[in-house]
Parts: sequence; C-alpha cells; structure tokens
Amino acid sequence: MSKTIALLGALDTKGAEYGFVKDCIESRGHKTLLIDVGVLGKPAIKPDVTRAEVAKAGGADINKLVADKDRGRAVAAMSEGAAALLPKLYAEGKFDGVLAMGGTGGTSVACGAMRALPLGVPKVMVSTTAGGDVSGYVGVKDIVMVPSIVDVAGVNQISREVFAKAAGAICGMVEAEVPPAEDKPLIVASMFGNTTPCVGKATEILEAAGYEVLVFHCTGTGGKTMESLIDAGLIKGVLDITTTEWADELVGGVFSAGPTRLEAAAKAGIPAIVTPACLDMVNFNAPDTVPAKFKGRTFYQHNPNVTLMRTSVDECTQLGAILAEKINLSTAPVTVLLPTKGISMIDLEGKDFYLPEANQALFDALKKNLRDDIPVIEMDCDVNDDAFATRCAETLLENMK
Repeated sequence: MSKTIALLGALDTKGAEYGFVKDCIESRGHKTLLIDVGVLGKPAIKPDVTRAEVAKAGGADINKLVADKDRGRAVAAMSEGAAALLPKLYAEGKFDGVLAMGGTGGTSVACGAMRALPLGVPKVMVSTTAGGDVSGYVGVKDIVMVPSIVDVAGVNQISREVFAKAAGAICGMVEAEVPPAEDKPLIVASMFGNTTPCVGKATEILEAAGYEVLVFHCTGTGGKTMESLIDAGLIKGVLDITTTEWADELVGGVFSAGPTRLEAAAKAGIPAIVTPACLDMVNFNAPDTVPAKFKGRTFYQHNPNVTLMRTSVDECTQLGAILAEKINLSTAPVTVLLPTKGISMIDLEGKDFYLPEANQALFDALKKNLRDDIPVIEMDCDVNDDAFATRCAETLLENMK
C-alpha cells in the first residue's frame, strides 16, 4: 500500500538533495509531501507546503524574515512554525512518516518539528551532527539520526549512498506493520542495575495482575522519557523505585533527568509508589572525568566507563527534602517505601557504599518534609529483598484501585 512521506527542509539551499531523495522514495511506490522551511532564496524545487505557510503557522511573516536577513531569528521562526504545522498535517492524515536533512540549523528546525509528533510516527534525520551528542535535538522522542558523513551540500559519491539508504530506511519504516497484540493498562517503572532484582520481582506481580510494565533505565534520558509518557496520559500507575537521577541533578553527575523529575505523576494525578533507591550514588563517566573538587570522596568503579560516588550525609539530607517536595505535589494516592537495610546492592553492610548515617539522614528529611496524609512504609530489609519488591507492587495495586 502506498504511503506518503513528508520531506521537511530548506528547498533553496538543499533543493538538489531533496529532489534526489524524493525520486528514491517515489521509485519505491510511495508519495512525498515537500515542506519548505528555507528563507535565503527561491526554492530549487516546487514545494507542496510553502515557506509562507510554515512561517504563518508560527506567527511570522515570511517576507519580513527574508528582508531582515537575520538567520538566527529566521531559523527560530521557521522552527516554531514547523513544530506547529507538522503535527497538524499528520493529524489530518497528510503523511505517514517524515525525513529531513541538514546541518545544525536544518537539524534544529526539523527535529523540533519531529519532537512535536506522537511516538511511533517514523522519523529519520540525516544530519551533520549525528556523530556526536544529539540529545538536544532528539529529546525523548523516537527520532532516528543518520550521520551524513559529508556535509549536506550536493549529491556526490558519498552523499548519494547515505541519502539513498536514508530514503530506504524511512520507506521500510512506513511499510512496517506492528504485529497485533493485546493492549493492557500500562505501568512505568524506574530501574538501575542496582535495583534490577527489585523491579524484576515487582514487575512479575504487576503483570500477573493484568498490567504491562514499561521499565526505564535511570540514565537521565530514561527518567525524562518516562515522565514524558506520564505527561502524555498513557500511564495508569508509576512504580518509581529508582529515584537516583535526583542525586545527579543535585550533585552534578552525568545522569540528571532535570529539576522536574518526579513531578509528572504527581501533577497528573497518577497513582504511584516512590522509594529512595540508589540515592546513595552519583554517576560519572571514566575515573578521569570526575571533577577535582570531589577528591577524597568514596568511589566505586561500576565498569570502565561508569564511576559511582557515594552521597554524603548533607547531600542525603537535601535529597530527602527534595523528594518530599516533589511527592507533596501528588493529587492521587501515593505511598513512600523505605528499605532500611540498604538502598542499593552496594549499600549493604560490608559493601563499599554502606553508610547508615547518610541513609538515616535521607529518611529523616523525607519524613520530616512529607505531607502528613502521605503514607510511609518502613521495612527492615534492603531494596532488593523479595519482601520489599512484593510490598511495592501490592501497594501500587492498592493505590490504583
């Protein structure tokens, strides 16, 4: 069955490149929808959606943008317009997937528009930035980044190969059918290697009760993605076992999920359980990446590229207050569970991060600042004890009733 693929880009400077990709896609029996976001000169190929329409969707006048010759402002305006227009066109059934190509400016405009689309809509971005950190462009959406290898500046021996394969990728994505399956109510869970047994056991119980559990690795991006799904209204319950990303946000580690972590479920009225698991650790990369100011602290080498630092009593006191502040926003049933014998695999007696006074400071600050009507369950076991995992799952089930 023929599909329509949106091609979003600057058709003045990238006309030849988009013309090539258009031909590749149409040779496979699919249609294209050319959307022009260029502002420098006349489009080299005729668009289906003009730059004036894109600018207008963002509240700008294309003639003024061209006349002002302010590239930064023009890119911002076209980015805003594309982000407003692309989801509207998709909702109207005008296309089934989207492909774009460009440098930093084109990537910014196209990815901003792609992020406005729902999860599952095929999105391919051929970019000069794709070999590096693309988190600022991708965010928490399912955008496939393809390194352009050479600049997106002409169709040559190298770019021809890259563009043709990218065209094939988007065609394959729109052609792919998702196998049918029974859709069950969704629960999200936060996990780290140090809480895998707990989340695994709790997941078994929740799935046996008729739910599907989506597990997110707490690497910053994982927490942000989990919160975005909650914001989207797709989730029935939250098993927030692993809140470690707040340690990185507070202390300056590499796995921060930002200052709004833990707010989505609270504000959306989604039933939840929350534990302070893995708040004993701050994450850094290889040992030589740890800032000099932390010299003398307690470290644990998780693997060659991940260095963990034990949180201090003072940091744990602050973390307890922060968790309470976020949980206090809750408008649905929420319960806090505290494993008093250890909040990670390496926070047990005899292990590298065993520091009971820090855990006690964490628990005390959390309880002191928590709303009186929010239940706290303390259990004389560690976070990965089957009894703790079972209590987390059963408490979440109760909160969801």
